Amino acid sequence: MEPTGFGVENLLGICVGIGLAASCGFRVFVPLLITSIAAYSGHVQLAAGFEWLATPEAVTAFTVATLLEVGGYYVPWIDNALDSLGAPAAGIAGTILVSAMITDTSPFLQWALGIIAGGGVATATHVGFAAARGASSALTGGLANPVVATVENVGAVVMSVLSILVPVLVVVALIVSAVLLVPRLPQLWRWLRPKLTPVSPVVPDDVPPTLPRRNPKDTPPAVAR
Repeated sequence: MEPTGFGVENLLGICVGIGLAASCGFRVFVPLLITSIAAYSGHVQLAAGFEWLATPEAVTAFTVATLLEVGGYYVPWIDNALDSLGAPAAGIAGTILVSAMITDTSPFLQWALGIIAGGGVATATHVGFAAARGASSALTGGLANPVVATVENVGAVVMSVLSILVPVLVVVALIVSAVLLVPRLPQLWRWLRPKLTPVSPVVPDDVPPTLPRRNPKDTPPAVAR
């Protein structure tokens, strides 16, 4: 089919893709699984070349990957390792999801929007939550990480479902959140930085240095005159 232009349907598709890409910042495979289920059940129309997302094999593979990813974030230290590996994975998943939602347009525009909108949003969201997890590990010794993981899991599911049902509302909420949070990031960093930086002991200037104690065995014997 020849490209028919960039109409309202593609605008809605981009909104769906951006919402799903933002969900990839929470969990990489949860939005892919929900998109695959929605496409397999006929609730989402995919672009040409992405029909593989609507296959039973894709649903099975994403289900297994989702279970492993969700479970891994509840294991200490593995969660931080997944954060490090998840940034490029989230960018790739976001690119795929946005590109899969844009139909009847040129491949160049399709992949350009996928990389810029999908990959950019997914990576930025993932980096933000990875930083929150790192701060949680530093402040609580990792004790609060399961709570953060649960919030991320619920957020990934809810945002993915809402992105398919009410995509425009999700995009508006993302824009409002960015406008409200981004200007406050420097202030948040100034508050958080002293808590993450180890404090070195301060030695007053008027305290003389402590001389090492001499071992009596090192004292030379007295010479008799």
